[in-house]
Amino acid sequence: MGVELKVNLGQRSYPIFIVSSQLPHLGRYLIPLSLASRVFVITDEVVGRLYGEQVTRALRDAGFEVLYQELPDGEEYKSLESAGQLYTRALEGGVERRSAMIALGGGVIGDLAGFVAATYMRGVPLVQVPTTLLAQVDSSVGGKVAVNHPLGKNMIGCFYQPRLVFADVATLKTLPLREIRAGLAEVIKYGVIRDKDFFEFLEENLEKILRLDQDVLIEVVKRSCAIKAGIVEKDETEQELRAILNFGHTIGHALEVLTKYRVYRHGEAVAAGMVAAAAIAEEKGLCGPDLTMRLAGILEHAGLPVRIPFKAEEIIEVLPRDKKAQGGWPRFVLPVALGRVVIDADVGRDVIRSALERCRAERGELS
Repeated sequence: MGVELKVNLGQRSYPIFIVSSQLPHLGRYLIPLSLASRVFVITDEVVGRLYGEQVTRALRDAGFEVLYQELPDGEEYKSLESAGQLYTRALEGGVERRSAMIALGGGVIGDLAGFVAATYMRGVPLVQVPTTLLAQVDSSVGGKVAVNHPLGKNMIGCFYQPRLVFADVATLKTLPLREIRAGLAEVIKYGVIRDKDFFEFLEENLEKILRLDQDVLIEVVKRSCAIKAGIVEKDETEQELRAILNFGHTIGHALEVLTKYRVYRHGEAVAAGMVAAAAIAEEKGLCGPDLTMRLAGILEHAGLPVRIPFKAEEIIEVLPRDKKAQGGWPRFVLPVALGRVVIDADVGRDVIRSALERCRAERGELS
């Protein structure tokens, strides 16, 4: 059971394998990559307990020597300090230029291990093995790798494409429901920015997704990755089009910064940010209230937050720190219809303030 996609980037092209219950065979997929015999598996303590031994065995069965490192779980560990620990482990463990770094885990591990792979010896092969829905549909594909800074999320990073992405939807069965819901925010995002039919598919199949129906999950991951791959192929380094993938992220990242990355899952923050972006689009006359209500409806049905537990001024204060800001102010991705968005660099504070006040919730409320 599974499908294969390809991200077409010339010499940096790579396959995405979307499968179910194939993790014990991971090593076979790496053999064609002509890697060194030693590989470096990077994961966190939670994923390591679930899949570390299975992945290590799969790689050894395919003839690889495995260097293995677990890190504590949490967004706060996506840092330069953690990267430094991994550099040391790689150097002491004999990781060389053709040794693959294998990111086994969610978005935090994928971003961190990817950043280390991109910068260790000026770049070694990277293999993404995402184990969360959010990572499978978003962060593992497209080559954005980074660590956080206390003043902003993903402020230190680069574009570095993996050699292969291996997404096994069976790993989602061990996720807490909250993580599935958080991943759904990024899935829903794709429908809003690019594909109305996909949005409607999600409305019709939401319960099956939450029940982790494997066939439906493969379809969801496939269509999400296909949308993202199509965008990345046209704009790998986010000069223009790729910016639409940031729908909901401008306000979402502000929420994460204000809560020091300790309250929201990334997808939860993005969900609230998408509703805020739709409210901003309404304020500017770009869309009607029906779009905002429909978006908020599917997000609430998915169990995601749609309100902002901060005053508008608190959000506005941190917006200039957004890494995509130009001239000290962020560009917003705003919906005009399901499947279509625009990038707007002229969103004033008064418009944001008015929209955010409509999205207000009591402090600490997550839905």
